[in-house]
Amino acid sequence: MAGMEPVPVQPKMKSKEYEKHMRRLQGELVAMQEWVKATGAKICVVFEGLDSAGKGGTIQRIMERTSPRVFKHVALPTPTDREKSQMYIQRYIVHFPAAGEVAIFDRSWYNRAGVEPVMGYCTPEQTKRFLDQVPAVEKAMVESGILLIKYWLNVDVDEQTRRLSDRIEDPRKMWKLSPTDLKSYSKHYQYCRARDEMFAATDTAWAPWFVVDNNDKKRGRLNVITHLLSQIPYEPLDMPAIKMPKKPQPHGYVEPDLTPHHIPTPF
Repeated sequence: MAGMEPVPVQPKMKSKEYEKHMRRLQGELVAMQEWVKATGAKICVVFEGLDSAGKGGTIQRIMERTSPRVFKHVALPTPTDREKSQMYIQRYIVHFPAAGEVAIFDRSWYNRAGVEPVMGYCTPEQTKRFLDQVPAVEKAMVESGILLIKYWLNVDVDEQTRRLSDRIEDPRKMWKLSPTDLKSYSKHYQYCRARDEMFAATDTAWAPWFVVDNNDKKRGRLNVITHLLSQIPYEPLDMPAIKMPKKPQPHGYVEPDLTPHHIPTPF
């Protein structure tokens, strides 16, 4: 496991510089996507972290310019009664990638090691059983040909406080806030202890954990994408030369008046 040491504080990155780097990295993600399609690679990326650690925003920037037919965003709701009766990891397995796919989990089977024990949704015995069993499950994933990459997005308690306060005050972000978020906020250090136990049990040679300092979202996102690309042995494919066809001609077609069907134009 890498990255739990304190990270030197850097000045906030300016938006222009951030977008310049992001544009280049998103171009590389598209190149990686085409390699995944051509080779039939199977990639599974797990994002874990405290509430408001920036998982959703990071995943959004990864998928922003890629194809939803290749990149699959997996964010499962609370399990149903039927799912609760199944083997714990069963509902996640159906979302594992097939050939030519990248599955990105916004939280994952590691709920059983984090949010569930901290919030009292499972017993200590269930968590221990999970931590004992999951390395073997992940080894089976890797041996089946899945490239499994696990990230923990790290934020300190001051940054978590700022982000949750922002969600309360900004109506554009209210949808991100749930009653569980506020309850779990008071358990910040219990989550940290649960994370430490999770790492100790599941940081393996075949599926190591990678820690991302995400106190600065811009730098964190750029660092995640850069690292993700470094973990995948893709090569840019030779693309055929593409030439625009001639502009279509109307050949007598007359456009009707569509004004009665126009939406209002307040802008």
